[in-house]
Amino acid sequence: MLKEKLKNYNVILASKSPRRQQFFKDLDIDFTIQLKEVEEIYPKELKGVEITDYLANLKSEAFTNLKENDLLITSDTIVWLENQALGKPKDAKEAFIMLRNLSGKKHQVITSISIKNKKIQKIVNDVTTVSFKELTDDEINYYINNYKPFDKAGAYGIQEWIGFIGIKNIVGSYFNVVGLPVYKLYEAFMKL
Repeated sequence: MLKEKLKNYNVILASKSPRRQQFFKDLDIDFTIQLKEVEEIYPKELKGVEITDYLANLKSEAFTNLKENDLLITSDTIVWLENQALGKPKDAKEAFIMLRNLSGKKHQVITSISIKNKKIQKIVNDVTTVSFKELTDDEINYYINNYKPFDKAGAYGIQEWIGFIGIKNIVGSYFNVVGLPVYKLYEAFMKL
């Protein structure tokens, strides 16, 4: 369905996330991957979805030479805990602190997607609430040592071991927590 809808576009996914790339493959979309380095710094007064909207747009602005039929997709995900954004951990120590802070609490996973061509830009976003059980230090260390979650916002992947044993429930899109609210992307594509 999407392949036919997008046949006149050169779909560009600007993401090195293997999870996002797999979603595009699973949606049966013909696409290319183009990456540009962007320093992901946002104004400190931004909160929650304002942050991910800003960063998804910032990533799209790095592409200054879009052609007529290009359709650029950029995205950003954060974990939002107690009025604070958690990005990707720098190392095992920071990952441990993040997971310790998430333990026994609810947080939100927020993703924004920018869909842009030469004429228009649309930004859509999604918010999912995730509840963790109380995690032990041994569980946290086992996960960090075996799964190395340094490329994941909040230092965890719901689709990995920590998600199996640690997440009590979610309210909202599972795929958003994995890294892309696929149903929102599909809806936006179908409205093109």
